[in-house]
Amino acid sequence: MHSITRKRWRFRQPSVIPGFGLALGVTLAWLIFIVLIPLSGLLWKSSALGWEKFWALALDVRTLYALRMSFGGAFAAALVNAVLGLILAWVLVRYRFPGKRILDAMVDLPFALPTAVAGIALTTLYAPNGWIGQFLTPLGIKIAFTPVGIVIALIFVGLPFVVRTAQPVMEEIDREVEEAAATLGASRFQTITRVLLPGLAPAALTGFALAFARAAGEYGSVIFIAGNKPYVSEIAPLLIVIRLEEYNYSAATAIATVMLLISFTMLLIINLIQAWSRRRYGYGA
Repeated sequence: MHSITRKRWRFRQPSVIPGFGLALGVTLAWLIFIVLIPLSGLLWKSSALGWEKFWALALDVRTLYALRMSFGGAFAAALVNAVLGLILAWVLVRYRFPGKRILDAMVDLPFALPTAVAGIALTTLYAPNGWIGQFLTPLGIKIAFTPVGIVIALIFVGLPFVVRTAQPVMEEIDREVEEAAATLGASRFQTITRVLLPGLAPAALTGFALAFARAAGEYGSVIFIAGNKPYVSEIAPLLIVIRLEEYNYSAATAIATVMLLISFTMLLIINLIQAWSRRRYGYGA
């Protein structure tokens, strides 16, 4: 009885950080002013168009091509980052080699580098007369000003999200787990697929979701390398800017609303998969 009273007293002990009410109030106010009000304004503007006009603008052929380019490219780049990011994180966590700290710092470069600078640098590398593109052009391989160039730009901006999400989880995995699996006769492939990946799955999904969300709305690093050809390599954010420059605010609003709905739906699905993964493997419980 005395121990229960002591535990209750500890629970009620004042904390050095603000109380729940104040913290919740600040959080809700911040979300309302920064997120909810702008998104509500966008949805309100879209509702003023009427369903018939909204769907006519949203289902325009050029709009559909741009949306497919943005979300298809973002999904492909996030998949690549989910694989390469896990490998890179594993190398940084498990191995020691000269230049490791430099490589580790370079992972964060897309965070600090202005996206326009990244786009110009990638175009300089992969353009037909660029440092790398000049060797690919004679082989019939064209990267810059094609959808492939867009995916490469999106891989560049999204890679740090997967690496930084997976690293802390990998650091908690003890080497003895791998040794125990090997002792029990598991091959390397079985150790990776049955021992390591289940624990890394939630972190990998989180990194994938962050990389996808970052890439879906990317603009600066893409417009230089994309070529911006309608129906070929034009992304949805660029089409929104074009409609705004044409003073076609209705079309810009419709495209932005469709992007919002698609992004919300995909992130909701990914979050549901994450929740299932945590329940399945006991991660983060």
